[in-house]
Amino acid sequence: MPQPVVGRTPSELRAYIEGADQISGRPLMQEVIEALTRPLDDADLAGATFERTTPRLLPPDTEANLQRLFLENRWTDFMPIVLPTEERVAAMLKGTSQPPDKVVGRMRAGNFREAWEYTVEKVAVNAVMAGALPQYFPVILALAASSQTSRQGSTTSMTCISVVNGPIRHEIGMNAGIGALGPYNHANTAIGRAYSLASQNLQGGSVPGETYMGALGNPLAYSLCFAENEERSPWLPLHVEKGLKPTESAVTVFVGGRYIQEGFGPRDTWEDKMRRCLSATAFLPPFLVLDPIVAQLFAARGITTKQQLIDWCAENARLPAREYWDDQWVQTLIRPRAVAGVEPYASRLKAAPDEIIQMYEAEDINVAVVGGGTQGAWKMFGASHVKTISVDEWR
Repeated sequence: MPQPVVGRTPSELRAYIEGADQISGRPLMQEVIEALTRPLDDADLAGATFERTTPRLLPPDTEANLQRLFLENRWTDFMPIVLPTEERVAAMLKGTSQPPDKVVGRMRAGNFREAWEYTVEKVAVNAVMAGALPQYFPVILALAASSQTSRQGSTTSMTCISVVNGPIRHEIGMNAGIGALGPYNHANTAIGRAYSLASQNLQGGSVPGETYMGALGNPLAYSLCFAENEERSPWLPLHVEKGLKPTESAVTVFVGGRYIQEGFGPRDTWEDKMRRCLSATAFLPPFLVLDPIVAQLFAARGITTKQQLIDWCAENARLPAREYWDDQWVQTLIRPRAVAGVEPYASRLKAAPDEIIQMYEAEDINVAVVGGGTQGAWKMFGASHVKTISVDEWR
């Protein structure tokens, strides 16, 4: 589809329809009519599928040739990988009690693509490629079990954020302190990279212009996995808020990462600063990542639970209706639900242009405490909660 479509005049949109197909160059509507009216042929009746002839094992070759083969076939993130030999994959599989042929999940690059099914062994291959250790494997399996790809084909260049909670953080040496969101810890980085590679390879690829349509791309797709700093937080851990026990190990998956804002405090003007950040979110709800200093300062101000902060954010995430509905992705993805009568979107659509409307419900917003206490800093990601998965089931 030609872009943009939001903000175009009716005559411009009609010109798209009455113009030529961007790929074939033929009249677009003529191609639609022919596709709908011609008799079905053998290919139509056979149904659509993907070629899956890649052998389980490759013939032996030099390391340089194999690295080049993986690169040319787009099985990598274009960084060097650890070659997944039988011995290395077997060692990775010792990190779980689950059998190699157990189905972990089904993943696809977009809502209208075929979902590919994958096993424990296939996830292990990607974990080896990412440089992960066997003790990280239960977390990687739990991420794969979410069936949420971090390499989705959305034009909005979205990716995934993963937060680990519970005892396994310490067992495998994850970082929840200084530099937790950066490339300063092997477990954090390797787990995030393994999830990214598995998302790419186990959904049938991630090829720009074919299965990946992100307009700008997203550097967070390389690896964004970190642990919550439960010990220095004055509030409940994320996985407990999602219904698990404090003694359980878990990973929580968020999809989005389309924008990042940041601030410091809470200083005396924190409410004004955060309202401005919230008003800039529009389509993806805020996921707040707070240094322990910030969480403790909020607690000292009387915000003694995450839920209180979440409720404040929901109440203060407001925009004039005209600005809210002018956002491209609100128009593209939320307006159809509003027109269909789905609440609370339908009520927002009825608002007058200058009427102030609430952008999010409290259940849309999430908070995690991460960092080392060297600065009272916080970040606001645009990210929706997908799933919280028990890691213990994959040990």
